[in-house]
Amino acid sequence: MLTKIELEDFQNKLLDRRVQIEKNLRGTSMELEQMRGQELKDEGDHASVSAEAIVDNAILIQQRKELNELELALDKIREGTYGTCEMCEEPIGKPRLEVKNFARYCITCREITEKEMK
Repeated sequence: MLTKIELEDFQNKLLDRRVQIEKNLRGTSMELEQMRGQELKDEGDHASVSAEAIVDNAILIQQRKELNELELALDKIREGTYGTCEMCEEPIGKPRLEVKNFARYCITCREITEKEMK
């Protein structure tokens, strides 16, 4: 069970990361808009911009996914369920939460879910 101070610490980490991701999303979206407005002179330019757009788009998708996970974790803090595994309902454990603040599963259940996804 996490103490009130530990919960506040995790909440602050989650909020700080949310601010950083929102800033990253704005920056990457602006880069994509700028790329769309570029005057491309040859196939090399098209290939370069296309490759950059693919990478930036992948980053956007990953960052949005993490943002959703952060929001879910913040909701759990408000509801009093943060730090509890969604599968077995046992405590996730502070060391795991330190590594991944928005962890939804304990180590054992995470391994089970990863095997099921493969």
